[in-house]
Amino acid sequence: MKYPIGIQDFRRIRTEDYVYVDKTRHIYDVLESGVFFFLSRPRRFGKSLLLSTMNELYCGSQELFKGLWIEDKWDWEANKRPVVWLKFASFQYKDYPLRDAIFEGLAKEAERLGVSPAKDMAHPLQDLLQKINDHYGQKAVLLIDEYDKPIIDYLDDIPQAEANRDTLKWFYSILKDSDSLLEKVFLTGVSAFSKVSIFSDLKHLRNLTLEPEGYTLLGITQEELDTVFAEQMTQYDREKVRDWYNGYSWGGDKVYNPFSLLNFFKGEHFKNYWHDTGRPTFLVKELKKNRMYDISKLEMNASDLSNFDFTRLNPITVLFQTGYLTVSSYDEELQLYCLDYPNMEVRSSLEQMLINIYLDDPLEGAGARVGNILRALRHKDLETVITILNATFAGIPAEHWQAENEHFYHALIHLTFSLLGVYVRSEVHTSHGRCDALVETADHIYAFEFKLDKSAKAALQQIHDKAYLAPYADSPKEKIAVGINFSKKKKAVVAWAIEEM
Repeated sequence: MKYPIGIQDFRRIRTEDYVYVDKTRHIYDVLESGVFFFLSRPRRFGKSLLLSTMNELYCGSQELFKGLWIEDKWDWEANKRPVVWLKFASFQYKDYPLRDAIFEGLAKEAERLGVSPAKDMAHPLQDLLQKINDHYGQKAVLLIDEYDKPIIDYLDDIPQAEANRDTLKWFYSILKDSDSLLEKVFLTGVSAFSKVSIFSDLKHLRNLTLEPEGYTLLGITQEELDTVFAEQMTQYDREKVRDWYNGYSWGGDKVYNPFSLLNFFKGEHFKNYWHDTGRPTFLVKELKKNRMYDISKLEMNASDLSNFDFTRLNPITVLFQTGYLTVSSYDEELQLYCLDYPNMEVRSSLEQMLINIYLDDPLEGAGARVGNILRALRHKDLETVITILNATFAGIPAEHWQAENEHFYHALIHLTFSLLGVYVRSEVHTSHGRCDALVETADHIYAFEFKLDKSAKAALQQIHDKAYLAPYADSPKEKIAVGINFSKKKKAVVAWAIEEM
């Protein structure tokens, strides 16, 4: 089986015999339901392939859809239309002003479609659409890929981002008066639009981001995985594959990250494929600046999730829109979305970046430290665990401790133990309270309680009093209580105690 890793061209996938997960029924249902559409999804999730598929549908490329659901459902002659396909990733706005880059991009589309370039400086897109209508005698289909890239690329340069935002608002403003020239409009991007920024006048633009029609339009469902990749899945632990790469949801069924899943099948190793294609360094710094490190199980409403205001950046909104958080549940009565990490890949990647930012560690050694802690716990070597923790705290710059030592302490403890991944349950709740961290290895179950300027004995006593290990009484694994006391003055663990339960 050939995996189309990084290939966003539907024609190439079909003609060169790459595997294709048939999304044509979902596409058909969406296109039949309206005219103006918008969809926000994280990078590497198949947005460009989606538009490429739509392009071939409206170009009448029936031969490419042989054997797919839509083959005998689509009216190939009646639906044939000229397609304007704008890909902002290919626009040269980093070398020239965005307005000039837009004119250049429109000129290339005009040439491809056999009409003269737009000359109307006030509304070049409307001018192009009118010329297409005059030339073909038909309405055009407008596809815009990564509509927001000129903003996303400048989140660390607010004046430039604002200038590009204003240019894009001017560019898209003509869509509200161009119904007579447009058969369909479909825009994709990473950020969900805000009604008060770029698309304030497009009240008929339907946002599919959190609607049922968009839930599985992109990504790979469990059913699709079991059907299309049935042979591949016989070689792997299904639950482990799901823990690593599934979990993305926008209110409905969960889906796998297609980029990570295909890379996994090709490379046959569990690793962070998606994260390595684009590290959110700026966003992680924003989290640290806002003193945020535990970002799971947060609640937001639909307006918060869609309101991308880069002048007053809400890190949680951006984390959701960029794929680092996803919808874990929805309270219909309160209309609140609960957000959490989608899977192991995303959680471990972001938390490693966070702990390295907190430690100001250019060598990014968090992964190795956490791995060594896990290795020590497997051998019940608590001395090594304490040594590693002290080495971690010792690496924090002195000025950070002076300003906010308690915050750094809690952040590093949480991130260090959270990075143990499937082996740790941070802040485990029981009927009597919650445990700071519970770590489970093949042979042991550890309950950790941390104190700040108190005593290890008090920490150990709390594990007893709150019965943190009681839920695991029937487990044959050895159960171990660990009390740890940390000194703010010495910036180190000064006492620790263990007891086998």
